[in-house]
Amino acid sequence: MHRRSFVSAALGAAAGLSLARPAVASDDKFEVTRSDAEWQAMLTDRQYQVMRRDGTEPAYSSPLDKQYDPGLYHCRGCDQPLYSSEHKYDSGTGWPSFWQPIKPSAIGTKRDWKLLIPRTECHCSRCGSHLGHIFDDGPQPTGKRHCLNGVSLVFKPA
Repeated sequence: MHRRSFVSAALGAAAGLSLARPAVASDDKFEVTRSDAEWQAMLTDRQYQVMRRDGTEPAYSSPLDKQYDPGLYHCRGCDQPLYSSEHKYDSGTGWPSFWQPIKPSAIGTKRDWKLLIPRTECHCSRCGSHLGHIFDDGPQPTGKRHCLNGVSLVFKPA
């Protein structure tokens, strides 16, 4: 990749823009599957870009970033409970952040090299929807920061 292409890709990602990417890899490994047309029909354009094309919403754009009421955060794609408000904290990044999921099996992970820097991408284990990334700069007891796109989540109060 040319330096100019790398810089454009990095700046686009930082600005919350999504470059053309293939849809989420084969849905046949997930319990909940839908055709691409079905996903597009049920999601807004932004939700589709984030959840099915591995995009990123702009920082500070989600009201869920500052949501701290007791409750659970579910996957917008399949309604699976993913994160508890008990594990949420203000990371100062502009995205909803958690130090762990409700249970390890609620999410799946894979290596992401889209910015030429290795990151750990996380997705819903039930439908494969892209949630965000996991970093090693979170609070104890895990030291992890699950930095998530609010458009991928639905908050359900306790």
